[in-house]
Amino acid sequence: RSFVSPMSGGPRIPLEAAMRCFDALSEQQALRRETVASHAAAVFDSNLTLLAAGEDVGRHNALDKVIGKLFLDRRLSQACALVLSSRVSYELVQKAARARIPIVLAVSRPTTLAVEMTAQLNMTLAGLARDGGLFVFCGGQRLQA
Repeated sequence: RSFVSPMSGGPRIPLEAAMRCFDALSEQQALRRETVASHAAAVFDSNLTLLAAGEDVGRHNALDKVIGKLFLDRRLSQACALVLSSRVSYELVQKAARARIPIVLAVSRPTTLAVEMTAQLNMTLAGLARDGGLFVFCGGQRLQA
C-alpha cells in the first residue's frame, strides 16, 4: 500500500524532448563509462533542464542521491521528470511519488507492480524501446507527440 496521494494534472512535455533526456542521463554517467557497473538517476524540471544527477552501484542509492540533493538545495518542487538507467521497481516509483515527480522514464522495463502503482498514483511511466521510441505504460497524456 502506498502512503502517497495520487497526482493531479501535471505538466505535459514534448515526447521528442523527453527522448533527449536519455542522452543527458548518459552524459552524467562517468562512473559507468569507467566501470560499466553503475546506475544513474537524473531529474529534470518542466522545461527538461537538468536539475541534478547521481550515480551509484545501487539503483536505489542513485535515486536517493538525486532526490536528497534537490531537497537540500530546496529545488525538489521544481522536479518534473525522472530518468533512470535501470529497471523500474515499485520502490523507485514510491520514491518518485513521495518526491512528487510525476513522470518516470527508464532505460529498462518496469515491473508489473511498478506499472500498477504508477497508474494508481496518476503518474506517467515509460521505458525506452529497442527501436528508439518509448513504451508508454501509463499516463501517456503527459507526453505530447
